[in-house]
Amino acid sequence: MWGMIATWRMALEGIQKVTPNLEVGGTAGDAIEGAIKEVEDFPYFKSVGYGGLPNEEMEVELDAAYLDGSTFDFGAVCALKQFANPISVARALSAYKVNNVLVGDGAAAFAKAHHFEEKDMLTDRAKIHFHNRLKDIEREQLTPYAGHDTVGMVGLDASGDMVAGTSTSGLFMKKPGRVGDSPFIGSGLYVDSTIGGATATGLGEDLMKGVISYEIVRLMKEGLSPQKACEKAVSDLAERLKRTRGEAGDISVVAMNAKGDFGAASNIENFSFVVVTSTLAPTVFRVHPQSDGTMRHELATKEWLEAYLEERMKPLEVKE
Repeated sequence: MWGMIATWRMALEGIQKVTPNLEVGGTAGDAIEGAIKEVEDFPYFKSVGYGGLPNEEMEVELDAAYLDGSTFDFGAVCALKQFANPISVARALSAYKVNNVLVGDGAAAFAKAHHFEEKDMLTDRAKIHFHNRLKDIEREQLTPYAGHDTVGMVGLDASGDMVAGTSTSGLFMKKPGRVGDSPFIGSGLYVDSTIGGATATGLGEDLMKGVISYEIVRLMKEGLSPQKACEKAVSDLAERLKRTRGEAGDISVVAMNAKGDFGAASNIENFSFVVVTSTLAPTVFRVHPQSDGTMRHELATKEWLEAYLEERMKPLEVKE
């Protein structure tokens, strides 16, 4: 048995690309890195990698993490600027015994010393998004922080090894140096090859309050299915935040266990995920939260998939 699961429709092409390697015994680590790089390199997915949404100073700062569920080797970069493919830098850091998490200038220095690709990650399209958001804030009192879709993946290979990875540009117009849950082991991602793995997307400040990816794996260890573990973790955290703080931000999660069973849950209506297993071709599902805390997964239609890409790739005009 082998498989992968990822947050958001944007992961589809990456998972499609690496599936043939998993089919012939490729490693989960190579699959995770390869699939996430596809998302990072596509400029129209504006919350990850090249073309990612900038901070309030119109700089693109990228966060990423990589965790091996068999060895617990991990690496992460935070607020990395001017380098492509932060997931690859994070994976490289996982080879070391110490200095596994590097931030800002330190992360950039490591990337440069190890000859990762230097690249201006701010695109003209992202500049238009930034300009238009300033206009929207001025006219409609919109929050600058809307827009924070992390790509997170969990992979299982035929040898039974599991790996998780994340990559994001974080909150749109965030404070320089702000880091959310994505690169933090336990919050943005967690995986144990003997149990399973999980990854999260949404408002990082709230996801970290529940260390939600670790919580899902803990629930799976107690015997819950990936789906039940996801539902319980999302429901419990959202209810706790509402009770103690008055509101809960966006919380969306996916998980896969060591047998290739998978699950996904969210407290928002527009969450989607991608999954592939040895018995299921790469497939996109949409998640619909129910009033009792359970989820209904709907197969994404061809029309929805086409509209998704069309919306993200449509020409942009600068607002006057």
